[in-house]
Amino acid sequence: MKPSILMTIDVEDWFQVENFKKLVSYDSWDSYALRVEQNTYRLLDLLENRPSTFFCMGWVAKRLPDMIREIHRRGHEVASHGYKHDLCNLMSYDDLKQDLTNSKSLLEDIIGAPVIGYRAPSFSINADILKLIEDCGYGYDSSFNSFAMHGRYGHLDLSGCEKQGIAVKISETFYELPVSNLKIGKRIIPWAGGGYFRLIPFPVFKQGVKIILRRDNAYLFYMHPWEIDPDQPRSEELPLFYKFRHYANLDKTHLKLSAMLDSFNQNQFLSCSAYLQNAEII
Repeated sequence: MKPSILMTIDVEDWFQVENFKKLVSYDSWDSYALRVEQNTYRLLDLLENRPSTFFCMGWVAKRLPDMIREIHRRGHEVASHGYKHDLCNLMSYDDLKQDLTNSKSLLEDIIGAPVIGYRAPSFSINADILKLIEDCGYGYDSSFNSFAMHGRYGHLDLSGCEKQGIAVKISETFYELPVSNLKIGKRIIPWAGGGYFRLIPFPVFKQGVKIILRRDNAYLFYMHPWEIDPDQPRSEELPLFYKFRHYANLDKTHLKLSAMLDSFNQNQFLSCSAYLQNAEII
């Protein structure tokens, strides 16, 4: 199979990220002007004719259903990013189950088509959560980030599972699609996107992607609409490290993403579900 690029977008606004949780309460979200719509449309324009997966928050979808329909209309996959971006591993079983089912049902009602994919906020996954995601009717999850040095990322032991391409078979009807990282010796280096994409010089990042493509014949990338928005409001109350992590190189990301898409245009761009289908998995 031709090398595959899986572009994934976590559709959330700047004030909904975990780093802002102590400054911006959920109850205050409706008081903020939404910027996610204009930024998502800019990403849709960049990704024209490059099928991708948009993991959409239910809270955003409820307020911007036309945007969700437009993502679907342009040939991209609509998947779930939960309802209000709570970390899965901090939620009770019942609350998480409700979050998973409500976000799935809402998105399906908006686009009139099945939603089979899920991504946990901040990759907050574990084996029990993965089982619950499957039980709630999803066909795959894409929440495993093998970089272990980030405190919020969850942990999974996938060593005994069968792999089909980059997909990991969890059960007969459920798969994990991990984001892509570099491995040098025994060390995992984050290379899947997000803040790492903004910080690593593009020529270096591009070489890393080439290494991953040679190794796996596929590369799974993630980012957020707010990462191409240098004009978003800035909080002076954020701790310095969070401030750096959130705002670094926002003014360069759109151009950098365009360069990346052009650099790998000879590969096939697939949504997560299309990748699984092409590999005759689902």
